[in-house]
Amino acid sequence: MTTPLELVVLDMAGTTVLDDGVVEQAFQRAAERTGVADRMPWDEALDYVRVTMGQSKIDVFTHLSGGDAEAAARATAAFEGAYAEIVSEQGVSEIPGAADAIQGLKDSGLKVVLTTGFAPVTRDALLDGLGWRQLIDLALSPIDAGRGRPAPDLVLTALLRTQTSSVHAVAVAGDTVSDVESGRRAGAGFVAGVLTGAHDRPALSAAGADAVLSDVTALRGVLAQRDLLPLVATS
Repeated sequence: MTTPLELVVLDMAGTTVLDDGVVEQAFQRAAERTGVADRMPWDEALDYVRVTMGQSKIDVFTHLSGGDAEAAARATAAFEGAYAEIVSEQGVSEIPGAADAIQGLKDSGLKVVLTTGFAPVTRDALLDGLGWRQLIDLALSPIDAGRGRPAPDLVLTALLRTQTSSVHAVAVAGDTVSDVESGRRAGAGFVAGVLTGAHDRPALSAAGADAVLSDVTALRGVLAQRDLLPLVATS
């Protein structure tokens, strides 16, 4: 018997929030200001940032700094500052239709939690820029959960904070391999990849996505097709 969903956990940048290269721009500014990527060729460092999209930024910078925790902390702070600068300069936009998609999930009787690899200060700046604080039930950063993606902590913390009854009643959607792996490791009942961000269909499918969608606006329809929406939504 299919377990009806109670909670949807959605990634932010690249899934619900338009990235448009901002993460890479912020990384470049942080690298220039701290020298965190100087130990390797620039192309190699940038490729690592792309591959690890969705993961906790402190973990990414710890790798780039060769395990130097102090250097990683400085670089992470520089990254968060640079990201805030770029958002201030360029503004922030949703993935087209994301707010309506979130509202549609809410109207179907689901709770919605946003998760991110960003620190709370950056996460909150995005939420304020979009005016989404009243739209969602909760937003979580790695510091709120323990470990960042691909660990299951963010998904499981969302479950605990919203008092969701079971991991099988959780759906997860994101644009990165780390998002999908996090959902799978948490035991989520449904895990989707979306093609509006960092990783492509083959990568998301190989990571274990139950479905790969064009964007987050397709999520509710897929959940309805699979009889995963709460019964209240069909009455």
